[in-house]
Amino acid sequence: MVTDAHDGPVPEVAGGGQRVLDLLDKAITLQSPLVRKNIARARQRNPEATPAEVIRNLERMYVSALTGTGAAVGGAAAAPGVGTGVALALSGGEFLTSLQLSALFALSIAEVHGVPIDEVERRRTIVMGIMLGGSGSAITKMAERTGQHWGRLIVGQVPGETLRQINKVLGRHFITKYGTKQGIIVLGRVAPFGVGAVIGGGANAALATLAVRAARRAFGPPPRSWPSDAGAGPEI
Repeated sequence: MVTDAHDGPVPEVAGGGQRVLDLLDKAITLQSPLVRKNIARARQRNPEATPAEVIRNLERMYVSALTGTGAAVGGAAAAPGVGTGVALALSGGEFLTSLQLSALFALSIAEVHGVPIDEVERRRTIVMGIMLGGSGSAITKMAERTGQHWGRLIVGQVPGETLRQINKVLGRHFITKYGTKQGIIVLGRVAPFGVGAVIGGGANAALATLAVRAARRAFGPPPRSWPSDAGAGPEI
């Protein structure tokens, strides 16, 4: 077990795999303080919006933003004077942006559902579980025991040490999915004549859609109303 410079341990993996997890931790650390601002942004047009309406807005914002980043990098590869090396560099930056958008989305949904996200291991479980589409073996087992809504279980019923073990397993799944798949997507984005924009935007849209579905399964139905005060949880 190695120690994250920010606030806790991360799974032990070697080489490029650790780099992927380091980027994920960086994304979670950067986005965690922005969760409530993100929810406020989703409520801007209608301050009286219900939690269900805010969740739908968060979902739309996430899918739109993630699709846009993929298409933008793919489109840049087709621009005159932009070489493959530059396009690959842009894709590397876009990967971190994608992680940040996904972390912000997952943690924002947890916040709307009244799920505390103040502990780093619980944040990691929520973000990796949702980005994996709920397909990690550890998440699958939790879902089977809790009627699919595993996102609520990790708050009050799973001890920190157990979460660390779960996150080791999820970390390996995460590296396999995003280390391999992201490499294929990056190569597709640098395709000429605008094909990269289609590949990048389409791939990101598909990943975002899977994450949205996973978040719905993780937390179940939205709360019926907002808490009456800052210290209370939403009614469900």
